[in-house]
Amino acid sequence: MKHVANASTLPVTWWKSSRSADAAQCVECGIVNHTEQVVAIRDSKVPSGPALLFSYRAVAGLVGALRRGDLQ
Repeated sequence: MKHVANASTLPVTWWKSSRSADAAQCVECGIVNHTEQVVAIRDSKVPSGPALLFSYRAVAGLVGALRRGDLQ
């Protein structure tokens, strides 16, 4: 896992879950690099704050664990 100090400098289009309310505390995701399969995740309330960078594989593992209820 890597990070960047200012997520607003990343060349991505950010999105959040359609289940997120407008004022909800949520995270946003963006695909940083399709070739290297890198995804950025940031706090939606702080767009110029830090972002964590993950591989597609790591994000897929997290989503799978959440769907199975492994992370409570």
